[in-house]
Amino acid sequence: MRMRDKPMTTSEPGIITVLVVDDHPLLRDGVAFALSAESDMRIVANATDGRSAIEAFRTHQPDVTLMDLQLPDMTGVDAMCSIRAEFPAARVLVLTTYRGDAQVTNAMRKGASGFLLKASLRKELREAIRAVHAGRRVLSPEAASDVAAHIGGDMLSERELEVLRAVALGYGNKRIATELNVSADTVKAHLKSIFSKLDANDRTHAVVTAVKRGIIQL
Repeated sequence: MRMRDKPMTTSEPGIITVLVVDDHPLLRDGVAFALSAESDMRIVANATDGRSAIEAFRTHQPDVTLMDLQLPDMTGVDAMCSIRAEFPAARVLVLTTYRGDAQVTNAMRKGASGFLLKASLRKELREAIRAVHAGRRVLSPEAASDVAAHIGGDMLSERELEVLRAVALGYGNKRIATELNVSADTVKAHLKSIFSKLDANDRTHAVVTAVKRGIIQL
């Protein structure tokens, strides 16, 4: 598909057009209410999943897209990447309930203009939209704190992620070894490394920590 790299413009001078992508009506209603009193912003479309978000973007080419990370048919990051592959100038402000640092870094690395927690929308949303529209990047203070706390930390290897996902499914070491075609001692060695990298005390603690940081999803 041919990329469209011309700068996007609003349909009305001085108005920031916004696309809201979230499958929860209450969130969409909350955003609509929050922006209703802003004379320089207008919601041009809503979408409830990734595919409809991509289509809505093609139709309206909004200045700023508010994108939920968890959508019914694909992740918000995947939807964002599809949009930006066609419209490289697209500015996407990612919204999530979770403050995991892995989610933040993944979204920002793939082109997100900002990252906000849904719990902080009431006080941060308007200025975040204006900042993103002006070409600045925005990071929720809580999310920034999580990223800073783990910056420079060791990331889990692909094999360690496989082991951790198996642990999250309730598999014991023998079954994990069989599933991954490795020895039980190798599984133990991976778990030891996982515990160290996540500063976890045991299997449950490792899974909880990984989910909280957005490293794995249940």
